[in-house]
Amino acid sequence: MDASSLSRIGLAGLAVMGQNLALNIAEKGFPISVYNRTASKVDETLSRAQSEGPFSLTGQYSPRDFVLSIQRPRSIIILVKAGNPVDQTISALTEFMEPGDTIIDGGNEWYQNTERRIQQVADKGILYLGMGVSGGEEGARNGPSLMPGGSFEAYKNIESVLKSVAAQVDDGPCVTYIGEGGSGNFVKMVHNGIEYGDMQLISEAYDVLKNVGGLSNSELAEIFGEWNRGELESFLVEITSDIFKVKDSLVDGDLVDKILDKTGMKGTGKWTVQQAAELSVAAPTIAASLDCRYLSGLKEERESAAEILKEAGLEEEVGSVKSGVDKKRLIDDVRKALYASKICSYAQGMNLLRAKSVEKGWDLNFGELARIWKGGCIIRAVFLDRIKKAYQRNPNLASLVVDPEFAREMVQRQAAWRRVVGLAISAGISTPGMCASLAYFDTYRRARLPANLVQAQRDLFGAHTYERTDRPGAFHTEWTKLARKSSAGTFS
Repeated sequence: MDASSLSRIGLAGLAVMGQNLALNIAEKGFPISVYNRTASKVDETLSRAQSEGPFSLTGQYSPRDFVLSIQRPRSIIILVKAGNPVDQTISALTEFMEPGDTIIDGGNEWYQNTERRIQQVADKGILYLGMGVSGGEEGARNGPSLMPGGSFEAYKNIESVLKSVAAQVDDGPCVTYIGEGGSGNFVKMVHNGIEYGDMQLISEAYDVLKNVGGLSNSELAEIFGEWNRGELESFLVEITSDIFKVKDSLVDGDLVDKILDKTGMKGTGKWTVQQAAELSVAAPTIAASLDCRYLSGLKEERESAAEILKEAGLEEEVGSVKSGVDKKRLIDDVRKALYASKICSYAQGMNLLRAKSVEKGWDLNFGELARIWKGGCIIRAVFLDRIKKAYQRNPNLASLVVDPEFAREMVQRQAAWRRVVGLAISAGISTPGMCASLAYFDTYRRARLPANLVQAQRDLFGAHTYERTDRPGAFHTEWTKLARKSSAGTFS
């Protein structure tokens, strides 16, 4: 092909995310070649490029023609389902690629698969990036948050493209080089774990306001809309307000009330909780959100349990609690509880990233991660700018909870937070995310915990030893013998 007719970049995998990202790239002035095993997807993308553009987008119908249509050193984004489809796509494309070319996997991939593939393609001299892409279909088309990790040389090859297509915020494009290996995928995974926590906390705020406060959907739409103009301003709070405004087109009433209460998932939340456990990082808010998705799937069991426990004498407490509620105060308390709980959820996610960064030597920049999450992505929120500044003030910050500004806000909101959790418990309304966040806060802030008793138990039944508060070293006590001796002395 004539060099002047070659594309700047290629993209393989033309489901909606792939199509939208390809059109975003083309719209920003970068000629792009696209490919999909199903030819109709290529045709569909070409049609969109004409109707939405016209843009400089070329469709290819075979791996060979696709690869050869891109200028050297080639950079090819693949957006296919994680797992084997990625390996199959890499195998098909690398047959025609050359040393110095780059593959960028933009899917939600397990980070160790990315690290395996980095080594695999390195044998052919091919560079590799695992890039987290957040923002859904809309973000891919109009500006996502991008988290590329792997080869720095590969990143530099497409840096200008990524900076152009990413979401733009006041302090730059929402993309940065994350680090080596599978760091980009890992950061995206934790981003999704924080997203799980965020969504769970918002759903609990809704549950309390609706079932304890007795608020209608129209009132909830107004409240979340108001919150989105303050400290809780975020994509998820904004769309929550919108959801409450939508009427059902099939029957009378609001659509949200007709949706089955079963939440789906794709695995990144589970991976986040597993990694937290493996790295001994407490992430109870994220774990609680995952547990709630599991429990939501037990719809039939929950319905049966409700009937059985009602027959056993369990009475609903919502009515008695609801009658004495000050709605205005409740709304303000729930706002404060939601904000404080969110800080704990983000703190847990950041601590997990720090632990993995230390383990892998990634040298993650947490302030920069908060910055690129300010736009384009699902968890974008105004207070991410304050998280960025917290890590700029202290790159070695142990936890967001002890940043002076956030600490002050947590203390100011804790009374309202406790009222909301206590009220929900009294009413029989489950708030596992808020409860987990509050327990995390209370545990983290205490200089002394009852862990001394747990360690004594471990030493008694397993001789695991213990440390003392008043002198160094490891100690073991024959607890049972001494206890029996003490008892004998008492009754002699």
